[in-house]
Amino acid sequence: MGEKLQFTELDQYLFGQGTHYDVYRKLGAHPVKQGKKEGVYFAVWAPNAQAVSVIGEFNDWNEQAAPMKKAGPIGVFETFVPGAKIGQLYKFFIVGMNGEHIYKADPYANEAELRPGTASRITDIGDYKWKDTTWMKNRQKFDETKDAMAIYEVHPGSWMKHPATEENEKGFFNYRELAVKLAQYVKDMGYTHVELMGIAEHPFDGSWGYQVTGYYAPTSRYGTPQDFKYLVDYLHRQKIGVILDWVPAHFPKDAHGLANFDGTAVYEHADPRQGEHPDWGTKIYNYGRPEVKNFLIANALFWIEECHVDGLRVDAVASMLYLDYGKNDGQWVANKYGGNQNLEAIEFFKHLNTVVLGRNHGTVMIAEESTAWPKVTGKAEDDGLGFSLKWNMGWMNDFLEYMKYDPYFRSHHYKELTFSMLYAYSEDFILVFSHDEVVHGKGSMAGKMPGMSLEDKFANLRTAYGFMMGHPGKKLLFMGQDFGQLDEWNENVQLEWELLDYPIHGRMKEYVKELNHLYRSYPALYKKDYQPDGFEWVNCMDSANNIVSFIRKTDKKEETLLFICNFAPVLHEKYIMGVPFEGKYKEIFNSDAVKFGGSGKGNPRMKTSREEDSDGRKHAITVQVPPMSICIFSCTPEKAVKPVQKKAAARNTGKRSAKNTDKSHN
Repeated sequence: MGEKLQFTELDQYLFGQGTHYDVYRKLGAHPVKQGKKEGVYFAVWAPNAQAVSVIGEFNDWNEQAAPMKKAGPIGVFETFVPGAKIGQLYKFFIVGMNGEHIYKADPYANEAELRPGTASRITDIGDYKWKDTTWMKNRQKFDETKDAMAIYEVHPGSWMKHPATEENEKGFFNYRELAVKLAQYVKDMGYTHVELMGIAEHPFDGSWGYQVTGYYAPTSRYGTPQDFKYLVDYLHRQKIGVILDWVPAHFPKDAHGLANFDGTAVYEHADPRQGEHPDWGTKIYNYGRPEVKNFLIANALFWIEECHVDGLRVDAVASMLYLDYGKNDGQWVANKYGGNQNLEAIEFFKHLNTVVLGRNHGTVMIAEESTAWPKVTGKAEDDGLGFSLKWNMGWMNDFLEYMKYDPYFRSHHYKELTFSMLYAYSEDFILVFSHDEVVHGKGSMAGKMPGMSLEDKFANLRTAYGFMMGHPGKKLLFMGQDFGQLDEWNENVQLEWELLDYPIHGRMKEYVKELNHLYRSYPALYKKDYQPDGFEWVNCMDSANNIVSFIRKTDKKEETLLFICNFAPVLHEKYIMGVPFEGKYKEIFNSDAVKFGGSGKGNPRMKTSREEDSDGRKHAITVQVPPMSICIFSCTPEKAVKPVQKKAAARNTGKRSAKNTDKSHN
């Protein structure tokens, strides 16, 4: 052992308080120099262990070669191993409270052995030279409530693949290859961010990364931690934000993982009614234990501060908030007030979000929360959970149910189309068509749409995507759905890129591309997503025709946009609709355009409003509403020219001319 403890009394105090926010720089494996000797410093928290040693390729996995010393009463063990090198595999050998022999991967490891191997790997995460200074500086000014967010959700292992080889049996792209290909696609398509699934190390491919064993290690399936940093760095240099899925709700029972880490319940609750998900077969974190909270909060900060990630989408928040989530009577324990709210998880979220967002302006914390829990995006000081944004699962479920009906029957389900606006401002929402909707027999987005032909299905899908873009809230679309993938997502094969050889899919891709670029070009589509005065119904009562119309606004009248959405395959040649003010209305986007695969119906000429009561408004226009379509109009208000006085043409009249009251029409 080295001369003095590296996990100091201050480290122990902060860790014991749950506030050692960069504890990952101390725990784990870190190449260092002690005196003249180069080697690796190892530290692990195993509070109830009798003894701990580090075993690995540097000592032939000898359980006696590198015993670790306990650093104070908190239960951290540490040692310095001279000669240990970057790239070598290791584990911790733990003698448990009852003398059992346990072999564990390092919870704080920054790299892991490629599955099915389960060892940790020594690495140096501090040697990457970042080149995204401009992005990181500009990020501090980003405001998710007022800026555009069109997120492309990606599973890296199945987005695009190489042919399988003996060395790469799944054909995975390396992080660096993925960076270039993904950035090119995302930039061209007009997305602002990518959200990456399954980056933290996990043993089972089929879990998609939602059962994590290596919280501080980018999965070795796609390369090294340095390769992962390159991916983030490269995307940033292409002006693309990076969000990661993050899973603090539960962890698997794999023998090398966190479960019963030192022979006792260290990270989880000891009582299975509190510490296990019966449906998922996983362990639940003990959010009341300071060192466990510290492990998770420091992990969130690791991804954001060490890896420059721009936000985390927190998975399965509802399962953390409710003690009885997925459980029957007798399978859970009530809180001290007799309720089913997990008070420790609530406090954890407030702590987590306050620290992460307080230290990293311009980043986002996103909740995947499927219930009506209040104030998920409310401020912690106002008894909210403190998240930046929340997935709008209610809108997704209602709207997709509406879209699944044959248009003939949609009029009977009209409220499923309009209901979301009754609660649209209760949280700061993201509208999502996520991976959850295209797996487990749910089919693809195109497959959900009604219609006898593919053309009918794609017309429905174009209308759905257009309505989503007009509805308040940030946007998320899962990979493959932007070109109308036909099969539901399968993580074992790449997307059906070959479909782009068929015009109907190429046109759908171009449609989503133009929709994304339109979204980013018009502030009315994102600037007031979370302010009620940014949206206004024109008509949400025309259930007989399956038509809705609405306005998106900013504080500038000339930035107003008018939407009319027709969810029936019926052409309306002269549809009268109210408009927000007197002015001129120009169709700037039409999902029924021939280039998108539509019939080409629409409004090529600018419309001038007339005084006529319609939809409760004083002015109206008559438009052609294409079948199964969304049309968007820019709105230019009439501008009165200030009256000017004319001087008399003849001096001998001595009178002023009348004021010019003509109006200038723009």
